[in-house]
Amino acid sequence: MQLVYQADNLFDAHMVKHALEDAGIPAFVLGESLLGGMGELPLFGVLRVCVPDSAGEQAQAVIAALVPADLAGDDADPIWEEGTSGILPA
Repeated sequence: MQLVYQADNLFDAHMVKHALEDAGIPAFVLGESLLGGMGELPLFGVLRVCVPDSAGEQAQAVIAALVPADLAGDDADPIWEEGTSGILPA
């Protein structure tokens, strides 16, 4: 098994899992049963999406297509628009 995505929450983990399965790649969410094990404190880094070793590169391509440019490390401020009076409306 190869780790292809480390999720911050259960929704993200299952979104990636379903996208991979739609692309024909078997995917597994590991660590799901550990959530809530620490009571009210959130656990970070326990949710992982894994695929078989042979599908690692294809899975990375599918995941890269899911992440919007805003979240992929683009330094542009998504709230402030240049050349306007300021903050964009919601």
